[in-house]
Amino acid sequence: MRKLYAALSLLISPAFFLSSQASAQDAWHRPTTVVGVDKVQCPNASFSSIQDAVNASSPGDLIKVCPGNYDEQVVVQKNLSIHADNGVILIPNNMTANTIGAASGEPVAAVILVKNAEDVQIEGFIADGANSGITECSPRLIGIFYQNASGAVRHNGVRNMNLAPTLNGCQSGDGIDVESSAGGISKVIIEDNSVHDYLKNGITGNEIGTTVTIHENTVTGIGATTGAAQNGIQVGFGAAGTVENNTVTDNVWSPCISLQQCQFNATGLLVYQSDSVTVRDNTVGSNQLNVYIGGNKSRVERNRVFNSPVLVGIELAGNENEATLNRIIHCGQAGLLVQGNNNKVQGNSFTEDAIGILKVAGSTGNILFPNLFFATPVPLQDPAPQTSAQVSPVR
Repeated sequence: MRKLYAALSLLISPAFFLSSQASAQDAWHRPTTVVGVDKVQCPNASFSSIQDAVNASSPGDLIKVCPGNYDEQVVVQKNLSIHADNGVILIPNNMTANTIGAASGEPVAAVILVKNAEDVQIEGFIADGANSGITECSPRLIGIFYQNASGAVRHNGVRNMNLAPTLNGCQSGDGIDVESSAGGISKVIIEDNSVHDYLKNGITGNEIGTTVTIHENTVTGIGATTGAAQNGIQVGFGAAGTVENNTVTDNVWSPCISLQQCQFNATGLLVYQSDSVTVRDNTVGSNQLNVYIGGNKSRVERNRVFNSPVLVGIELAGNENEATLNRIIHCGQAGLLVQGNNNKVQGNSFTEDAIGILKVAGSTGNILFPNLFFATPVPLQDPAPQTSAQVSPVR
């Protein structure tokens, strides 16, 4: 037993304890407001509504939410930390628009909206869109939404950001979303969340001015669907960030049944019109196209990528990207597709892929060796026709 404790003490760094102690001490010394749905479970509660507590608090305060179901949308526009005890479910009925999407200009109904504020911490909630009452494609449904705002989203469950079956083609229903506009800045850590049963995207960071650190999340699509082509995690339209140590599965657009019949596809990790994004140490599987890099100078390394129905494990659709030390297993079209210039594909292992590496005609200056191939009939096909499937980012 002593050996076990010693091993654990070596594995967990002193910095972790110092950070945790500092966080705890900070919380103890901050003015705290308690919210509870009733006085029985939470006799010290000052408010029964989270929004009332937010409105009454001063910047820098801590709001503690006691267990219970809360029928409300919450808007935060000041520096606050809002921590939920176990058993807090934020499940608003008949949701209404509480902001406008910066790029799309369309109304958005968010369960939790953080807007024009810095250092806003959201932790421990279950944000549930099951009772949203939205009957059309607009307003767009989002679980937790940061607009020109910064902070952290940690240890939350975000679920049922979905619409009625008759609306399954709507480009709506996102779990966690971050965006910037009009020169604004959004820097958000998205960590240790569970996101599932969304209609369009699990986690999204969009637009110039946005920097997202997305790590240790579990994002699960709804499986084969004829509706919106889902994306598990998206960094796009000039946003920057790191996507690390996430598990992303089950994003599949079922009309894509072959290369000849595949207008769009669903994607596990989607980098779209963004450069220098790091995608590292993720487990990404059973997504139609597991990892798509639609930009330049990004790094895709040490990921475990498996089971791409119809399409590819990793696609580098840009220039000067690097894919190194990835394990790519059982992909329908190919393990990795390159359609750009001066990319590096090195040190990867391919197992039971139809083709190991596909290089699209016209791509130049790519380094595609050394790599390892196992149970893969065609290690390299050069040149190859470009895949016809198009990614479907949300904006």
